[in-house]
This record gives sequence, C-alpha cells and structure tokens, in this order.
Amino acid sequence: MSRSESGSDRLELLQTFVRIVEAGSLSAAAVQMNTTQPTVSRRLQWLERMLGLRLLQRSTHAMRLTEDGERCYAHAKALLENWAAVEADLRGGKDEPRGHLRVIAPHAFGQELLVGPLTAFMKQHPEVTVQWLLHDSPTDFIAQGIDCAIRVGEIEDEALVALQLAEVPRILVAAPELWGGGEPPRAPRDLESLPWIALPRLYRNELTLHDGNGGREHVRITPRLTTDSLYAARSAARAGLGAALLSSWMVVEDLASGRLCQLAEGWEAPALPVHLVYPYARFYPARLKAFAACMREAIPGIAGMRPPSGQA
Repeated sequence: MSRSESGSDRLELLQTFVRIVEAGSLSAAAVQMNTTQPTVSRRLQWLERMLGLRLLQRSTHAMRLTEDGERCYAHAKALLENWAAVEADLRGGKDEPRGHLRVIAPHAFGQELLVGPLTAFMKQHPEVTVQWLLHDSPTDFIAQGIDCAIRVGEIEDEALVALQLAEVPRILVAAPELWGGGEPPRAPRDLESLPWIALPRLYRNELTLHDGNGGREHVRITPRLTTDSLYAARSAARAGLGAALLSSWMVVEDLASGRLCQLAEGWEAPALPVHLVYPYARFYPARLKAFAACMREAIPGIAGMRPPSGQA
C-alpha cells in the first residue's frame, strides 16, 4: 500500500487541507503545523491526485476554494471531528494529554506571571508541546490555529467559551518620595494633587474607586506621563515620576521592599476578570482540558491574584 492509500495518511492529508483553508495560505499552515511549506504543498498535491479533483485555485497573491474544494472542506472538517470524538470515546479515562497546543496570552501575564504554571503543566504532561504566543490584539482562533487564549477583561464574543480563572485586583501605588515624606495619602480626595502615570486602555483622567463596603469615589487626575505599557508605568512609578493604578501582582515585591507604597489603602479600582477562552466545539482534546484545569487551579493562588468574586 502506498503512502497516500493508507488510512492514517489519508487523515493526515485531510488535516493538512483543513489547516490550509483555515490558515489562509500554505505558509501559514506550515507554521501552525510545525512543518515546511514544501511538505504542506506536497500533501495538498497528494490529496488532489488521490481524489482526482482540483481543490484550490492559487495565484501569486490569492488562494480560493474550488466548488469541489468547498465540499471537500465541509466533509473533511466533519470527518476529523467525528474521528477525534471516536478516539476520545474509545480511550475513555486513558486519554492522556498529548500533541501540540497553541496558546495566546497577554504580554504582561505571559512573559512573567504565567511561566510558572505553564512550566508545571508541561512537566506534568511531557507528551504535550506548547507554542506560547504573547500579544494583546484580537484573536482569530480558526485562521491562526489557536487552541485557547488567556484574556484579561470582559469577554463579549458569544462564539467563545469563557472560563473565568481569577481576577486581578488593581491598587494605587507611588514611590515614597512622591508626596514629600510622612504617611502616604489615605483618602481618595488626597490623590488629586499628585502627578499621575496614565494607562489609556484602563484609565485616563479619572479613577473610579471602591472600598469594599459600598463606598465609591470618582477621582480626577492629571497625568504627567501616558503609556500603553504596564511595565513602563511601573518603572516610572518606581522612579518617582508619578502615582499609578497597577495590577497588584506587578507590585507585590515593590511593596514588600518599600520601593513603592500603597496609596489610599483599602480603596481599589474594579478588579479585572481573567478568562481562558476557546471556540465552542463538539470535541475538546485532552491537552486542552488538562491545560484549562491546570490554569484554573494555579492562577488564583498567585501572589497578587485572587479567585473570582463569589468563589471561596
């Protein structure tokens, strides 16, 4: 039996074809499948030869499905989903996490906070490989071949499963020398006279604060520095350039060492929810379910994080 005639290789050809269609190009599919573009091109040619059909029309700048290609894609997608479900059902409790997982995380979280939980997950599941992608832009899960993403903030896309993992408290901090010595400001109204570092995605000229007992205050601020980087804001606060509203996990060590002080202690901005999100599907691989369970257990216990409101 030749390579293209074996059942397992037919599945591989169909998987490659589906990935080409969803990624939008052969080169993007090759990156997502951790292989080369010539390999992807060769698999497409084998599939077209085996079926005796032209599946894709390609030019220098574009690629589109033929009518036969559209039918093939629909059948291939359904077949692969059904095959994955059959495998999971037959393996039952023995379905060990394996294979490749593509995860997107925010820059700030992904390069520092989550490396520990990620490492623990990979040590626990040695047959799983992970591509750890860090960016904050919107995610097209299908086209980018992404399995799941960790997102901070509310999730409005109803096409996604959103599992809340934790929430991020946000507190007010500044270097001790900013207010000229003595005790740091304790009341929200005392904050307005300070110079501020603003993060436009989160706050600009006004802070909304609460004290956990029903108290609520709106504080007008005058930014001296505006930045889109949490790390730049923290560094500027350390240098005494201004006060900042920062995620508490970022300043745990700074507060402990005295490099930064908490302002208006007992008051904080509304916490930001942390979600693990992924598309709805008929079948979820064991590696994704294991990753979700690991993150759900680990993230709330990280210093400066806490379980979602309403959970113990």
